[in-house]
Amino acid sequence: MSSTLTAPHPASPVLTAVPVAITRGDGIGPEIMSATLRVLAAAGARIDTREVRMGEAVYLGGHTSGLAPDAWDVLRSTGVLLKAPITTPQGGGYKSLNVTLRKSLGLYANVRPCRAYAPYVTTHHPAMDLVIIRENEEDLYAGIEHRQTREVIQCLKLITRDGCEKIVRYAFEYARQHNRRKVTALSKDNIMKLTDGLFHRVFDEIRTEYPELEAEHQIIDIGTARVATRPELYDVIVTLNLYGDILSDVAAEVAGSVGLAGSANIGAKFAMFEAIHGSAPDIAGQNIANPSGLLQSAVLMLEYLGQPDIASTISNAWLKTLEDGLHTRDIASEQTRQVLGTQEFADAVIERLGQFPVHLKPTPTPREAAEPPKMRPRAPITKQLVGTDVFFEWFEGERDPEALAAVLQSAQLEHLPLLMMTNRGVKVWPQGIPETFKSDHWRCRFLSDGSITHADVLALLSNLNQTGLDFIKTEHLYTFDGVPGYTLGQGQ
Repeated sequence: MSSTLTAPHPASPVLTAVPVAITRGDGIGPEIMSATLRVLAAAGARIDTREVRMGEAVYLGGHTSGLAPDAWDVLRSTGVLLKAPITTPQGGGYKSLNVTLRKSLGLYANVRPCRAYAPYVTTHHPAMDLVIIRENEEDLYAGIEHRQTREVIQCLKLITRDGCEKIVRYAFEYARQHNRRKVTALSKDNIMKLTDGLFHRVFDEIRTEYPELEAEHQIIDIGTARVATRPELYDVIVTLNLYGDILSDVAAEVAGSVGLAGSANIGAKFAMFEAIHGSAPDIAGQNIANPSGLLQSAVLMLEYLGQPDIASTISNAWLKTLEDGLHTRDIASEQTRQVLGTQEFADAVIERLGQFPVHLKPTPTPREAAEPPKMRPRAPITKQLVGTDVFFEWFEGERDPEALAAVLQSAQLEHLPLLMMTNRGVKVWPQGIPETFKSDHWRCRFLSDGSITHADVLALLSNLNQTGLDFIKTEHLYTFDGVPGYTLGQGQ
């Protein structure tokens, strides 16, 4: 299996059976897993499945993570998981199984192909054929939140250079391997100039290493609107965690059916493949669920495992099944010749192994991945402490910034003066306007003309403590090679 950061599967095909962990899941999970495994076996997939226990029964057995104690041993021994949908019990105290797996196993890339299958599956966008590659570990999903004052709660958005580089490289490698033509990065760096700005800068650096591919950057809001209305403009999209989570569901819905979409979660040493739909307990055991999402996930798994020939064989047989009008109930339309059950649909795919669609675009065999480029070496950086932002909870009187500033200036250091104050990110001193709404959460910036020491910051905080004000946190202000590592306020 892949041991690199960017290649979805090894450069050499795998000729022996590869151990793969599977979990049959909850609700419709056991049915669609059975159907999927039968198709894989008939196609000659070289895998050796190992059952792993996770899901609702494990949750209810007292394991809040949803994983049986022996699950980690099975996962470590295989490095690959094919996962049917899981039911998380209602009520508090139960952790998200997906979040646990993604973070614990370093699954940094979420890959979601979104393709229309018109006219055999109803859609308003028959030319849609794009792939969303979402960063999977960082961003607001780090889950670091604090209630800081009576009125204000914060959530930290954490973006790392390595995280940006891994996901951007993966997107370009994916595009190259799958004969795609363009990679589009989506971010909101017009507002979040440092965090999203880092993602954009890394994208611009790496795009130069792939001259055969078109590359562009768009703001996430207009990009999402265009995916919903003109998805044919896009090929491979790479974006940050929260944006990708929202955008991938938008794209799956636009394509025609969430039930047809598979996904991959790729890490340096592990990979997980799953359908994006839920466990649908209301139709469990009725043999009417569509196994296509899990089957498409298994196709992605075979590509990852170095078996792209078998992956494309299954994919083309599945396309031919749709084209022949053999559908499950959820996608039945005027194009449907026969509505099939879960297992009967799998039988129809098996009967068409080796066939190709006539009207739908066939799935090509991805070319073997080139040896991925190594991460860029980091040049030495000069880092200087130049000031600090001190945050206060303060709600006295009319919340007049001039009154707070007067107290702060009485405690400032000569070489570390109060420069400005903001409230919810809006400058309120000096030269604020009275109409600005003010909460009880104040950011107060003390900035020097040159470098300072941590002892200077401690001295300032000691002075501030004598005022009786409640300072709730500080953020040091640094320059990196002379460039401010913090957003500038008005007048700076």
